[in-house]
Amino acid sequence: MTPETLRRQFLAWQCRIRQIAMREDDGRPSEGMRPRILSAGGRTLSDGVVVLLVRADPAESTDFFEFQVRKHHDPNEVYRKGLTYLQSTHYHRADRFSDEMTALFLPESRLAALLERLGDCRLDFSQFSQSWRLPCAVRALAPDEPAHRNTLWHNRLFNTQLPDAVRILGFRPDWTAAAALRAEAG
Repeated sequence: MTPETLRRQFLAWQCRIRQIAMREDDGRPSEGMRPRILSAGGRTLSDGVVVLLVRADPAESTDFFEFQVRKHHDPNEVYRKGLTYLQSTHYHRADRFSDEMTALFLPESRLAALLERLGDCRLDFSQFSQSWRLPCAVRALAPDEPAHRNTLWHNRLFNTQLPDAVRILGFRPDWTAAAALRAEAG
């Protein structure tokens, strides 16, 4: 399988499990949205961190997320409006998403500091009968980057009290070293 085929299949899988989570589980992150994080040497650094998919051009969704958070004073209303948006067609076209995933951490997160220092890691995803091993370059996103803003406002749909001072990391897979695995039928 070519690296590009692997990338396309992974993004399609991620979009599908996110559609299911939004429509059937009120947006709660499923197992496949919370990969294990391992060091390049294979040591487990975290049993699961929620990662987001960000559109290659996230301006429209970022504006929507920010508008909802600023417009509604009731966190339940923000959540309902955001969930309705994410349940609609947001995840219908995998080709609209960047393959650099993001994750939000509080400023004092030791895991985020460690990942920044290391500069790389492996994300292990698993859900249903599918698993993925993705070696990734890790970087801190600057607050003015579109993916940073999108990640912050997306997370605020679910927690309106998030401070501005958060750490957002980007995880860019190395598709030449990535692997897709299927569980054996037993």
